[in-house]
Amino acid sequence: MRTPHPLPKELGWRFSVQQARDAGVSAGRLRRADLDRPFHGIRALRHPLDLPEMDPYERQAAEHRVSARQYAPRLRPRQFLSHETAVALLGGPSPLAVARPAFDGPPVPLDGRSLPVHVSTLGDGPLVRAAGVRGHRADPKTTRIARADGVPIAHPTTIWCQLGSWPLLDLVALGDFFCRVWREGPGRPVGKQPLTTVDELAAALAAGRRPGIRRLRQALEFVREDSWSPRESKLRCHLVLAGLPEPTLNHDVYDDKGRFLGCVDLAYPERKIAIEYHGTLHHSRYAEDVERIAALRAAGWIVIEVTSALFARPDAVVARVRAALGL
Repeated sequence: MRTPHPLPKELGWRFSVQQARDAGVSAGRLRRADLDRPFHGIRALRHPLDLPEMDPYERQAAEHRVSARQYAPRLRPRQFLSHETAVALLGGPSPLAVARPAFDGPPVPLDGRSLPVHVSTLGDGPLVRAAGVRGHRADPKTTRIARADGVPIAHPTTIWCQLGSWPLLDLVALGDFFCRVWREGPGRPVGKQPLTTVDELAAALAAGRRPGIRRLRQALEFVREDSWSPRESKLRCHLVLAGLPEPTLNHDVYDDKGRFLGCVDLAYPERKIAIEYHGTLHHSRYAEDVERIAALRAAGWIVIEVTSALFARPDAVVARVRAALGL
């Protein structure tokens, strides 16, 4: 089989059929096997998705972003990407979408490219009806639109308010991600701006009716500005919902001589108790973490290490923290 002729570079890796025709690409070239057809009227260069080592959540989001960018050329005026699709484009955390086997077995994470691309239409224009797409209507009075890599998407305040059907802790984790304030400290990217604020989320909720408004209001009470990961957000919520004092987030620890020992995920500084989450891929920093935790313990800190297996048993985490606090 002959190698297909190179496509015009200005088309990029994904493009509409009309864009290709305008660039002089023949209909026959658009049928060649090196091109995928992710959506009607769209072509994309076929290549394996080369993803680095990722946990299932990160991988699914990266795959979802591929679908979103493939669909983007089809967007019409007053249409924009929204809901979970906009979350993925912004790099935010989402619940893991899984397939449940017919037989008795564990759920299997779905390929993010099989998830629907969420497209909202502002006002009374026609809703998108296409395979692989879920269309929504957006009220201009309660909708803000932003851009990500040149693609129109819902503003973070609008995205968060669109997701009232999510579980409570996932809403909190997403709110924490959107509202994170990049404070000064060792190793922190000072000057980066939060995507939105708690006050803006509150104003958006007050602006009009939202599906799942009660859950959104409850979640808003738990949104904080200092969480660095969805696991930290959920750990904090598990502790607070169990009646324990709210821990400080990402607390910098120094020894008696003023030397920086590390930043701990959650802490009760007055009791010298630290709670550290170790994800499934944390082994890449294993040696560094061992030394850091040893230094904390040498300085008199109690360090509770939470693995992914322990994280799946929140009652056990709560029991360990409660015992350390002496409650």
